[in-house]
Amino acid sequence: MKGGPMQILDRNVVNRARRAYSCRRVPLEEIKTLIGAARRPRAGDLVLARVGKPGSHKRIELPSGRRAMMNPGDEIIVAYGDRYAPDQYEAYVPGDLGPCHLVAAGGIAARAESWHDRLSGPTEIEPVGLLGCARHEPINIGDFALKPVPGPMPEAVFAVFGTSMNAGKTITAATLIKGFSDAGFRVGAAKITGTAAGGDPWLMRDYGAADALDFSDAGLPSTFNVDPETILQGAKNMLYALAAHGCSVAVIEVADGLYQKETAVLAGMDDLRSMLTGTFFAAGDAMGAVSGVRDLVCNGHRVLGISGALTRSPLGSREAAEASGLPVFALSDLTDPEAIADWAALAGGRFAAVAGQ
Repeated sequence: MKGGPMQILDRNVVNRARRAYSCRRVPLEEIKTLIGAARRPRAGDLVLARVGKPGSHKRIELPSGRRAMMNPGDEIIVAYGDRYAPDQYEAYVPGDLGPCHLVAAGGIAARAESWHDRLSGPTEIEPVGLLGCARHEPINIGDFALKPVPGPMPEAVFAVFGTSMNAGKTITAATLIKGFSDAGFRVGAAKITGTAAGGDPWLMRDYGAADALDFSDAGLPSTFNVDPETILQGAKNMLYALAAHGCSVAVIEVADGLYQKETAVLAGMDDLRSMLTGTFFAAGDAMGAVSGVRDLVCNGHRVLGISGALTRSPLGSREAAEASGLPVFALSDLTDPEAIADWAALAGGRFAAVAGQ
């Protein structure tokens, strides 16, 4: 199949291939052609690839959330993208359609340059060709992003930043969602940075989110090496969509740590901070918590408290509270009705009146 510059694609090939979560917004009927080796891939371009030697990713996440086993020779539909994940892979979109790697189970193709030593290495894939539309142009997930329809945003927006991967950001965000949902608010969730994967949005729905979106809904397979202004516009589009779906509260998660370059820029952007009612910080230890809070405060954030993995340690929690002067919230504290009422009140009386609707 590989070789020519462009071919009409057999529908059976498309229907048999396993489409990844990252590509879920692209209707299969839009895929018409296969574009060969002369084209240079871009982040977000869809590619039909054949699975080679298995590595750490032996399953691919489907749009449904199911993780399907991959065998050598299977064909998959994934998107090109860079990846930044200190606990996983550092990887970049290659300059050609040569062999590369599956660097995220959510369906990201790239060439891995480094990885954490606990991993066995990346799964090898061989691109068959870029997937194109009827006009013979490559299909990019950005072509199917949420339409930018400015309007009102949710009445209150709370952000969760953290020190790093696995600091407890997602469970902090999900538990906040549960607290507001249990209190009668219609809550939306938005993960505004990271690498496409369905686990976090699914978890947020499980915890009561009426709707959960991520940056791939805004047309980005990942946010590594993406202009922060583009990321911010995607975040705004997600918040507009959540408000249009009737969400009066939104909880947004910002992936990775404050030293990750896009996260660092976003944390300092006035336009992001002005959208936020308050910010929470997740950390795995007291020193990281205090340092991160200090950075956020210097950037003008209203930091409401600390949570995350450090709350598993009562001693670590006390250290963080004493050194930062801020409350440290265990997960159970994040659903406390009095705390929820206090945080809701930060957005004003008009917002408080929508509770219970």
